This record gives sequence, structure tokens and C-alpha cells, in this order.
Amino acid sequence: MYMITEQTIAEIVNDYLEGTGQFLVDARVTSQNKIMVFIDGDNGVSIADCTRLSRHIEQQLDRDAEDFELLVSSVGVGHPLQLNRQYRNNVGRRLAVTASDGAITKGRLAEVGEEGIVLEKDKPGKGKKKKKEPDTDTENRVFIPFEKIEEARVQVSFK
Repeated sequence: MYMITEQTIAEIVNDYLEGTGQFLVDARVTSQNKIMVFIDGDNGVSIADCTRLSRHIEQQLDRDAEDFELLVSSVGVGHPLQLNRQYRNNVGRRLAVTASDGAITKGRLAEVGEEGIVLEKDKPGKGKKKKKEPDTDTENRVFIPFEKIEEARVQVSFK
């Protein structure tokens, strides 16, 4: 029996996106053959990008051999960061990072390296009306290794 695998989907998507500035973040296939593909891009992802990729995936699969449901989406604002490339694209933005021990650190993403990230932590009791100045205080900077990050989400500001 023909089976659609996450590896097959990842290969189709990676081949299609090669050289585009867009990249696969996650590909899942449920036991009911629901295929979910999440992509991101260095310059964003449009609905048209998702539609074209969806059509490409459908052309590569055989519905006669196995029926499936397909969802192609950009990762979106609420989706946690998963790849080093996503962290690099969000340098300067505020993150909430949950460590594997459950501790939550919030701050501005200052640096991304091969081993982890550097956050400039929020100062306790920081006034809301104060003018933001570049933070040169190294006490406020904390290195978090990737293996200790359970989840990292961009904090959206509507100011």
C-alpha cells in the first residue's frame, strides 16, 4: 500500500522552495492522511506563495493511490520559532522564551549563534513612557542554548 510520509512531503517542498528565500519549517502527516505544511521566508510568505506550493505538492502526489487532505500555511505570528534561520530573521524583536525547566525569559533578541541566542532581558519596573536607548548593560544580556529552549515566541506589540 502507498503511504504518504513526512519525509516525502519535506523532499517535495524543499526541492520546490530551493533558491526562493522561503523554507520549510514543519511538515506533518496524520494517520488520516491530513498533510500540514508550514513555511516561512526571509521576506515573508504570501497567500499566493502558499497556493502555488499547494498545487505543486498535489501534482507530485497520486490521489488515486491514496486520498489526502492538504493544508499549506505560513507559520504566522503565534507559531513558535523552530529554526536557526527564523531566529536570525527576528533579531531585534521581543521574544518570550520558555526554557526546558519551565522558566520564562522575556526580552529583545540581540544575537543568534550556532549554539543558542542572546536576549537582552527586560529591566524590572521599566517605565512605559521612558525613551528607549540602546542597552549597553551586559548584566541584562543572557545566553540561552538552543537545547534548553522548549519554546520561543515573538511578542507582538500593537503600540
